[in-house]
Amino acid sequence: MTDIDRDELLALLLDDEGLDDAAPATPSGPVRRTEDGPAPLSFAQRRLWFLQQYDVHSPAYNSARALQIQGQPDVQALQAALRRLIERHASLRTRFVQVDGQPLQVIDPEVEFHLECVDLPDDTELQAALRQRVAVPFDLGQAPLLRASLLRYPGGAVLLLCLHHIVADAWSNPLLIADLGQAYAAALQGHDRALPTLPLEYADYATWQREYVAGQAGRQAQAYWRDYLGQDVPVLELPSDRPRRAEPRLEAARHDLRLPASSAHALREFCRLQQCSPFVVLLGAWQVLLARYSGQRDFAVGVPNAARSHAQVQNIVGFFVNTQVYRARLEPALTTRVLCRRLREQSRIALEQSDFPFECVMDGLNLSRDLHHTALFQVLFNFRHSRDAQALHLPGLQVQVLDVELESARFDLTLDVIANPDGIDCRLEYVTALYDAATIARMGGHLAQLVQGMVAAPDRSVFSLPLMDVAELYQLSAWNATDSGYPQYPSLPALIAEQVRATPDALALVHGDTRLSYAELDARANQLAHWLHGQGVGPDVPVAVCAERSVELVVALLGVIKAGGAYLPLDPEHPRERLQGMLEDSGSPLLLTQSELVEKWTGEVGVSVYALEDLPLGSLPMSAPDVLISPENLVYCLYTSGSTGKPKAVGNRHAGLLNRLQWMQAEYGLTSHDRVLQKTPYTFDVSVWEFFWPLLSGAALVMAPPGAHRDPQALRELIVEHGITTLHFVPSMLQAFVSAGELPACTSLERIICSGEALPAELQRQVLAQTSSELHNLYGP
Repeated sequence: MTDIDRDELLALLLDDEGLDDAAPATPSGPVRRTEDGPAPLSFAQRRLWFLQQYDVHSPAYNSARALQIQGQPDVQALQAALRRLIERHASLRTRFVQVDGQPLQVIDPEVEFHLECVDLPDDTELQAALRQRVAVPFDLGQAPLLRASLLRYPGGAVLLLCLHHIVADAWSNPLLIADLGQAYAAALQGHDRALPTLPLEYADYATWQREYVAGQAGRQAQAYWRDYLGQDVPVLELPSDRPRRAEPRLEAARHDLRLPASSAHALREFCRLQQCSPFVVLLGAWQVLLARYSGQRDFAVGVPNAARSHAQVQNIVGFFVNTQVYRARLEPALTTRVLCRRLREQSRIALEQSDFPFECVMDGLNLSRDLHHTALFQVLFNFRHSRDAQALHLPGLQVQVLDVELESARFDLTLDVIANPDGIDCRLEYVTALYDAATIARMGGHLAQLVQGMVAAPDRSVFSLPLMDVAELYQLSAWNATDSGYPQYPSLPALIAEQVRATPDALALVHGDTRLSYAELDARANQLAHWLHGQGVGPDVPVAVCAERSVELVVALLGVIKAGGAYLPLDPEHPRERLQGMLEDSGSPLLLTQSELVEKWTGEVGVSVYALEDLPLGSLPMSAPDVLISPENLVYCLYTSGSTGKPKAVGNRHAGLLNRLQWMQAEYGLTSHDRVLQKTPYTFDVSVWEFFWPLLSGAALVMAPPGAHRDPQALRELIVEHGITTLHFVPSMLQAFVSAGELPACTSLERIICSGEALPAELQRQVLAQTSSELHNLYGP
């Protein structure tokens, strides 16, 4: 057998909807049980049985096939045919019982069965009637686990076959439909004879499977999956339109698309030349798309496998379908050609291990379970070939398969690919609690674009291939046309200096009983800048500042910037060891602090430490020093929290800060009557606009006392006393402030700006109900 034959076979074997060709038999397959009576469950059945016990009213594992019929079938012949169907297939006469704490399957020799007939006034209520019947749960202790309904309306009817997945997989559907058509034709002719007896029953397979898993072949398969998957498969964190709820809602919808004929033709030609199957290319495209959406290069995708590699089970109705896991490890330079070669080899090995149950793979990995995510993988890929034989042939009637609208999904996202002779159809099934229809439609378009790019440029990195078509690129260009004609300033001091010249006597800074005008604050900062310049501070030189909220802190930040340096904030509440590490890492030549904090820096520091109050600034010029500061020079440097390792320095240039501050002024328009409260610790980037936005607009900057940002009552007193019009809240702190009942008294507030966390809709409603202030959400993930 050539490689291409193996891949084509694999593409078929991974079809949970049935195969056109039988897979070759392998030795040591299932045989007839030596004893009648109750039999063990297969591993897949046991999982479904457990899930059904957990929620006996759940229809999540109901499986339905709806057949639309032009004309009206003979009800008596259809009823007889359904009974013959149940006689032939033991799974349809199987019920599940518990004996000594263990589930067993019992095959009843006979079961009662009746075809439900319902007359509808027309076909407008058809989908609702179908959904209603599919949503009715099964009692696994009662056979048959099959319901049939004939929904008749003028001119036609729909035959709905609904089964529990524990007795039939999707491969079983064409078997059932073919047998039903044969039995119906015989019944019409008055031949109410039984269908041929099958050599094996599903219970025989379940018994054999247990022996296989316990044997040497099973142990080898277990070892393979354990080595291949490892113990640390990451959860795939795809971006969603809404956050995942603590109790997941699984209502589902789907989006259909067809690959353009040109793409489908190019795909098949690529597969011919590369000796691989469309399954390999499309699974690769799905992995790449997920990686590019999530930003992850390592995750797992589930792939259904028909698991009918033994000839003796080809015609048995039962729950054979297995799930195999493909772990994607995608490096940045990966090409389509290399990816397909890799997946082809993985597929070959997976084919050899197709009998080993997914449930046993899970047991061998000892994974921790998370109720928020499905175990091991969260996204599915299902490849199948179309099967015209799935249509029911009823003499004198025309029948076609009718889609039943989805009620629930088992995974966050499923890509179902159907390879037709004339094209390739794709269906994206998704959880509506997470995704909007427009998001999934856009994802489908990106998938089609990616497939086209992969086969057209197989030696190009898959991460560099385009995802957007011309229309989306044009829309993106329009959205990004955000150039604004802000006045050009070389630096932040230049912009603030303009405001000082315009309103020298206006109130600029308030802290406790201290009031400074724009001219007074500017003069103090200029004197400090001259002193710093004399210490060697110039453009891009980091200067550490460790101070509580105070007048001295604002003067220090402005002074450092005016000297051309970049201020490095060190929070006095942080441990000395952490601050020392940042000080050494930054290369700052000196440290500015307050006299009451000097003790914190006793001992070996490595830099000169100065108390701001003790600096000899009185004789220095009150005009700005002559320092050339460009838009590309650093203005400040903040360190990350270090929650994922060592804290890292993040610097910002004057150009970036000016762009942000001028945008905020253009968007919100502070005026001289505004009072902005500075309460965010200055090691966080929100504090930057709290400090400097008011000083470039003629507003007053009001400094909250140390610790006041944590006390809702103290905040309310500050807001009321100083007539605060603008302030920032992290949503969690805003919730505490609102819950404490402090917001209604803050009548001076005109705008509340939120960022740092997602703003809950309920909190938004509470705020707007208690104040006339504007509420602005600047949060972005």
